[in-house]
Amino acid sequence: MLKEIERKYLVINDSWRKEVESSIHMSQAYIRTALGRVTVRVRIAGDCAWLTLKGPSSGISRDEYEYEIPVDEAEQIISTLCDTNVISKVRHIVLHDSRLWEVDEYDDRNTGLVVAELEVSSETEEYSIPPWLGDEVSHDRRYSNGSLAVTPYSEWK
Repeated sequence: MLKEIERKYLVINDSWRKEVESSIHMSQAYIRTALGRVTVRVRIAGDCAWLTLKGPSSGISRDEYEYEIPVDEAEQIISTLCDTNVISKVRHIVLHDSRLWEVDEYDDRNTGLVVAELEVSSETEEYSIPPWLGDEVSHDRRYSNGSLAVTPYSEWK
């Protein structure tokens, strides 16, 4: 079992673009579980796909299990079993101060939203904040991909 601990921030300008190491288009959708405590995600990125199970959050930490699956099976799962909107985004890997940030630039019903995530080893780990980041939204569930798949950014009041 892996423990996912990540910080999430709003991106406030485009200066991060000069630090991009790589970019890939991703699409993902979710299967909502009856209890609502477990997140089941199917993600396709390029020619790879994964099925991910995430446990309930405790602060900014949660258990995560991820399994690579064939892309054609991921496409079938998304089209037949997922009961949320499909999220479409470009993930940019940005190197800043020797740390790899994931900057997600959303499109479709989440157009206009750009967030950056940093995986950390503990909730108290220190790191430098790039100048292109705004407010931290790690604890705001609206910014989770699972929530964006149900209530897209374009529908926020």
